[in-house]
Amino acid sequence: MSLYTFSFPTTIIFGAGAIRRLPEELSAKGVERPLLVADAGLARTAVFERVRALIPHASVFTGVDPNPTEQNVLDGAAFYAEHNCDGIVGLGGGSPIDAAKAIRLKATHHLPLADYDDLIDGGNKITANLPPCIAIPTTAGTGSEVGRSTVITIAATNRKTVIFSPHLIASPAIVDPELTLALPPHITAGTGMDAFTHNVEAYLAKGFHPICDAIALGGAKLASDHLPVVMREPGNVESRGLMLMSSMMGAIAFQKGLGATHSLAHPLSSEFQMHHGTANAVLLPIVLEFNREVSTARLAELSAHLQCGDMAARVRELNALCSIQPRLRDYGIPESALPMLAGKAIQDGCHQSNPRPCTREDLLALYRQAW
Repeated sequence: MSLYTFSFPTTIIFGAGAIRRLPEELSAKGVERPLLVADAGLARTAVFERVRALIPHASVFTGVDPNPTEQNVLDGAAFYAEHNCDGIVGLGGGSPIDAAKAIRLKATHHLPLADYDDLIDGGNKITANLPPCIAIPTTAGTGSEVGRSTVITIAATNRKTVIFSPHLIASPAIVDPELTLALPPHITAGTGMDAFTHNVEAYLAKGFHPICDAIALGGAKLASDHLPVVMREPGNVESRGLMLMSSMMGAIAFQKGLGATHSLAHPLSSEFQMHHGTANAVLLPIVLEFNREVSTARLAELSAHLQCGDMAARVRELNALCSIQPRLRDYGIPESALPMLAGKAIQDGCHQSNPRPCTREDLLALYRQAW
């Protein structure tokens, strides 16, 4: 058997009321002047005020786009230096937490962000010389709070670029379902389908990782069972917590790899600002059907574990329960843009672990089916 390295080192403080631990955790890390990273929408909410009240001495940076950009990161790093900060708190969905991780990187690493691209093994240039970073999710989708990557749109290519290193892992993640109770239904839906997609694609991805496989199966089951509950009962704290757990499990599992769904979804966000989780939801059933001939056994195992008849049908059922429209055209994506999007998608590394190899023509055909 070949030699493998497996690692699951994130410390997670989980449960209703966990946010009260934030001052204690900052003190334990020696952080006296934290930078609180959020986005402008979250900064107008009671959730933000609740967290802000716990760290009134923090400097606040809210210049994060829905799909974080290189300029957001450079602005945040300049703000961090200007205010002489010594640690970071990332608060929000995947975008502010990814931005917080990248700002953390730029605080001590001065190469252009593109030099850290995972596609060129840029993570080898990242050292442990990073300030402390605490991640606090307010959505159950990306699982960025436990992940070792950040996804930033680089200006030169306008491509979502994955930067991957164990040194980017938060220390710790504070995961409190009470912070997700006020999410609008469409955000609950899109982020929930993002978590589901991460688990499903990780389970189907090429490669040997039985630990991730088991986590992905469990995470997919949690999302399949509890996303309908939180759509129906937004105040259900237990199911909100289990959706957060599914989100984290997906992020842990996808260190094994993802698939063509993500390669197709990423350009839709960078080019047309389509919500990433919603894009995943639209594309996932079509990619599952594309993969069916090479993933028969794994799809059967997923279906059995989720107690559903067919995985693609289950995704469409969840999308309908979440009021997610089924076609790319429903989100204003022009048909004329599909060839350009396929060119971007083939450059995205996620499809390299897809169980069925993809050409640019395959990806274009999948876009056409989704349109």
